[in-house]
Amino acid sequence: MNWKKVGIVMGREFSIRVKKKSFLLITIFAPLLMAALIVMPTLLMVNTSGNKQDIAVLDESAFVLPYLEDTETLHFTPVVGTLDSLKLRFDELGVDGLVGISPLDSAGNLAVTSWSEKDLNVETRSYITGRVERALRDHRIQGYEIENIEAILADLNPRVPMKSFLLSQGTGEEKESIVEVNMAISYIASLLIYMFVFMFGNMVMRSVIDEKSSRIVEVIVSSVKPFELMIGKIFGVASVALTQFGIWIVLTLLLVTGGQFLVGQSLLQDMDPAQLAQIASTGGNEVMAALQTTEFGGFLDSIRQINFPYILVCFFLYFVFGYLLYAAMFAAIGSAVENEADTQMLVLPLTAPLMIGLFIMLHTFQYPDSPLSVWASIIPFTSPMVMMARIPFEGGVPLGELLASLGLLVATFLGITWISGKIYRTGILMYGKKVGFKDLWTWLKY
Repeated sequence: MNWKKVGIVMGREFSIRVKKKSFLLITIFAPLLMAALIVMPTLLMVNTSGNKQDIAVLDESAFVLPYLEDTETLHFTPVVGTLDSLKLRFDELGVDGLVGISPLDSAGNLAVTSWSEKDLNVETRSYITGRVERALRDHRIQGYEIENIEAILADLNPRVPMKSFLLSQGTGEEKESIVEVNMAISYIASLLIYMFVFMFGNMVMRSVIDEKSSRIVEVIVSSVKPFELMIGKIFGVASVALTQFGIWIVLTLLLVTGGQFLVGQSLLQDMDPAQLAQIASTGGNEVMAALQTTEFGGFLDSIRQINFPYILVCFFLYFVFGYLLYAAMFAAIGSAVENEADTQMLVLPLTAPLMIGLFIMLHTFQYPDSPLSVWASIIPFTSPMVMMARIPFEGGVPLGELLASLGLLVATFLGITWISGKIYRTGILMYGKKVGFKDLWTWLKY
């Protein structure tokens, strides 16, 4: 095989795709979307904390109003009168909403009604109903006239927090684990591999179909062997994918860092000079110490303990070889047809293992050590998705299983590439015939 010609084909595939507007748009907007998903919730919390809603409350029950305490986003103002008169004077009240709390009915229940020019958000409604329910509960408890009933109820409803620790083999060293973080990483990594393998594999197939249907391939194969052309296309699209990944990682890190800076500036603006002076005098040590005692501090500790370089290296290897495995098969299918409409039946055997791997992945990130998860992470056609669902968990994948999985994936890629090359050599110049699985089998025996 002439690797110089493979490099020329690879460079052509790379240059064609990176110059497209779609490549530039996806490359730019994907990091923006990812950074927005990471930073926007915090920015929204910071920016909405100063926007209070004024709610007028007519409490006809005579015991609920003290429970409606002001929050960062809500301010409650008691009013007197009748609901009918207050509704007529709603504009004069200068509030965002009016809440009416009825007297107790014969069954000892309350009714809560609200009026507003714009819909009250779900958080506001949930807070009001929750506080009213708490007030009604306390009112009923007081009606039983049982001494120390609050202490009795609190004793009957204890909260038992649970912490999980991982023990290292041999040393017995322990560190705290938050399994939810590992589950989130495994789910995201596996889903990304599934999406990108399918997307870039289809890109290879469409490229082959376009060149075949326009008869350009007849000119190309006069100077490049069909197998070299196939390998060049596969590696060319792979280089596009890796370039896009690199740009995404750099831009996302820059955008997230900038977003965190904006969040910090917003928080500092909301502090009074005394708080700022105290933080400056301690170098922020007191703030960090306070954070470490909260659940958020424990979350940050768990994030720091994750071996991100190991996860990224495994992600890179499984993406590259998983893509190469499926791209070779997609290229063979593209060479056997003349338009995308004819690929439906032939692509089904390719998409089925991908879909099966996706479904097993949904099981694996909850049960990473089950027999189904272990075997599916070793079988080459499902291992890219399933193994990435196991790797983020501490001690989840023994080194022997990881090496066996990667070895089988590489060997299968080489075997599938050889088989796909035989189909590609015959199918790329085949016109005027609808190809089926019987024809593919015949071409393999040439």
